[in-house]
Amino acid sequence: MKLATMRSMALGLVSFAYNTNAFVVVTPSSSSTFGQAGTKTSVVLSSTTSEKANVASSSSSSSSSLDEFPSSPGDRDILVRAARGEKVERTPVWLMRQAGRYMADFRKYSNVYPFRERSETPSMAIELSLQCHRAYKMDGIIMFSDILTPLPALGIDFDVIKGTGPVISTPIENVQDVQKLADPEAIDFDESLPFIREILSTLSTEAEKANTSLIGFVGAPFTLAAYTIEGKSSKHCLKTKKMFMDSVPTGKEAIDLFLDKLATTIGRYACHQIECGAQVIQVFESWAHQLSPSLFSEFAKPAAKKAIAIIKERHPDVPVIYFANGGSSYLELQRDTGADMICLDWAVDMETARETLGPDVPVSGNLDPTVLFGSKEQIEQAVRDCIDKAGGPGTHLLNLGHGVMQGTPEESVGWLVDECKRYKGKDA
Repeated sequence: MKLATMRSMALGLVSFAYNTNAFVVVTPSSSSTFGQAGTKTSVVLSSTTSEKANVASSSSSSSSSLDEFPSSPGDRDILVRAARGEKVERTPVWLMRQAGRYMADFRKYSNVYPFRERSETPSMAIELSLQCHRAYKMDGIIMFSDILTPLPALGIDFDVIKGTGPVISTPIENVQDVQKLADPEAIDFDESLPFIREILSTLSTEAEKANTSLIGFVGAPFTLAAYTIEGKSSKHCLKTKKMFMDSVPTGKEAIDLFLDKLATTIGRYACHQIECGAQVIQVFESWAHQLSPSLFSEFAKPAAKKAIAIIKERHPDVPVIYFANGGSSYLELQRDTGADMICLDWAVDMETARETLGPDVPVSGNLDPTVLFGSKEQIEQAVRDCIDKAGGPGTHLLNLGHGVMQGTPEESVGWLVDECKRYKGKDA
């Protein structure tokens, strides 16, 4: 491996070492996890602070006004309590894709290392999960990973290509293809995805030290099925819909069987995340925009309900949030998914969503991510408006209606988080 690349990795990881009392050792290796010449990274946790002083942090992100918002005992689980539907002392906040390429520190990794290497190497995944929380103190740390991560446990191979996105090479075209996949009840996630436990258990410790919550997440069965069948991102999701419409021989039988296998896999994988330390699970139906209300009801919803039921049966006290991106036209159909909270996309007005779902359905969301390209005043006003329409401070969980976009000014994220924590209501 080139010396420059090794030096880059070493410099990139010192931030993790500094913030977790760890020594990071980077040594040449003839092969890496991904079958290519690379580096071997080991992390040795230290209980002392003297070593910490000798490691310089590489973080260049400007933090939010941390002195203005000192941590209080309730911060540890305020997000968890809100996700259960409890009225809390202020509106908590986290952001989808809060660990992302808008941050310069994040790009020090994403510009050098392939996605799966970053997400499946514990030292890197941990650091990338923590960067945004160190800078902005959201009310939760979310594991840096991907919704496709559990697919190899079923026998479905994928990669994430820079500039292209996910590419899945395992064909699913008929019943026989689905039958070749692993038995989801027999999957040992510690064996097939050994990095997950190390990542989450370490983040759990870090979240406790930071007095905040740890969020896990999974992809919903339909979204994972569509990604696999299409083989990559798709404008019309036509291969999958042809299977729905019986235009492919045994297509509907195959999709029903595939969704059932994925529901069991995802439900069990979410349970594994909880048992590794996650306190909240968000289920991402990222391709809900591809579905009409009738297709959602017939295919996506039953599979999502099964996955959520598996989670709730084993871990009834862990809140589950369901996010159907592009599904705001059929919000009323999401009311009985079994989730504790519905995450709203940005295409629906918060007040309208509240009226549609009813006052007893907890919600999160739903700022338009492009608001973060506005002025400080515009961002703060958008935060206040969203909180007011949701019912006032402490009545919902603030988030974007989609992920933080690449190119978002870093200071804008700080302004959003600060205003959410500061705002006491329009009558205060």
